[in-house]
Amino acid sequence: MQEGLSYGDVLLVPKLGIVESRKDIDTTGRITKGIAVKVPFVSVNMDTVTEHDMAIAMARYGGLGIIHQFMTIEEQVEEVRLVKRATSHIIENPLCISPDLTLQELFTTYSRKYSFLVTDKDHKLVGILSNRDFLFETDFTKTIKELMTTKIISAPEDVTLVEAKQIFKKHKIEKLPLVDAQGHVKGLITTKDILNKVRYPLASVDKKGRFLVAAAVGVKNGFLERTGKLIKAGADIICVDIAHGHSELAIRTVKAIKEAYPKTQILAGNVATGEGAKALIEAGADGIKVGVGPGSACTTRIVAGTGVPQITALQNVSAVAKLYDVPIMADGGIKTGGDIAKAIVAGAESMGAGSLFSATAESPGRLIVKDGKRFKLYRGSASTAANIMRTKREGRSLDTTYTAEGIDTLKPFKGPVIEVFNELLGGFRSGLSYCGARTLKEAQENGEFIKITSAGMAESKAQFSSNGNGDL
Repeated sequence: MQEGLSYGDVLLVPKLGIVESRKDIDTTGRITKGIAVKVPFVSVNMDTVTEHDMAIAMARYGGLGIIHQFMTIEEQVEEVRLVKRATSHIIENPLCISPDLTLQELFTTYSRKYSFLVTDKDHKLVGILSNRDFLFETDFTKTIKELMTTKIISAPEDVTLVEAKQIFKKHKIEKLPLVDAQGHVKGLITTKDILNKVRYPLASVDKKGRFLVAAAVGVKNGFLERTGKLIKAGADIICVDIAHGHSELAIRTVKAIKEAYPKTQILAGNVATGEGAKALIEAGADGIKVGVGPGSACTTRIVAGTGVPQITALQNVSAVAKLYDVPIMADGGIKTGGDIAKAIVAGAESMGAGSLFSATAESPGRLIVKDGKRFKLYRGSASTAANIMRTKREGRSLDTTYTAEGIDTLKPFKGPVIEVFNELLGGFRSGLSYCGARTLKEAQENGEFIKITSAGMAESKAQFSSNGNGDL
């Protein structure tokens, strides 16, 4: 009988340190064969964890968010679009409006927070309408032509970011339309996007400077339609989301998506064995999620008696995935930055988490005040409440035979996710430095585990004593 080890069963053996500062460590890791991020942290596809606010924050700080699938196709597509529009080097399809619109007509469709490029019927730039142009306007029957700014500073469509910065500095403007030789609008650069590039140097972006984002799909009828629309909206990774990834349903789904969209990067799972990983990789998966039952809101190991402790699962899956050069993600069970370091040494190139990033300012759901304290709802995707929500959304009758494999709970509000992110990143970097590593690859080559007892784990925790007077 194989022995199963999890994060609390092992420690990393200290090796010769080779970095002067943990900040010198390169934490770049692959999510799939074709996509890597500078900080391999992923907020997973749970409806109380990742929608556009979380996905934007994760990408901004160097990680990635997976938009959950528990919504309509149109809603999920819009979530992806919101992430992709949040920043870019060049906005390729800026909002353009007709000069003949009235303010009333404009505000029935768009927010007053927006700025607009004004174009004629031939899509030639004729003006810009910003908030300051209508800030104190009370006559909403006025047309855009009467209010817009017609003195326009523009640039050719092939302008570089360095050149754009000089134009912004010289003319003291905030938006720079890009036009071709005939004056047709070809894009837009804003000062916000340039500043974000400087402010967030680790940001996960695509070739156009837009935030990377993944989106989950299921294995039921309609998954191909959903996939196609998500790809069109800009999703960089499609995550095939099923609790038991080593199944014919999951394998068929991955194959179908890869055949229909061969250039799409597919992250599939969850599995806990090398055989499961092999089946999904040969079906077309470009990345594998590892974890059956380790999540804090998951009860699969108790209810179904099934699972493999994470360190053992990662080692088993990694041994197979490496043969195909396919990266794996440690999904669930991680509580500290040290656990992330252990997951990497065990073979992962990224880590996925729900509980760690839940109950933050960017996670979905409203704040709940109870006894003067603030909370947010967190639930497993296979919980009773999650099942009821899905049933209502899909218009089905409630399945009274459903057995939950997850729980619902209120978690204390944590504040901005960056605070959690930075704490994890600090511990993660420290863990790699103790392995004598500068990169994830070196950590996997140099890292060594030692199995510990319960006494060893107790010894690992902070120990305090008091004389009763508050003195330590």
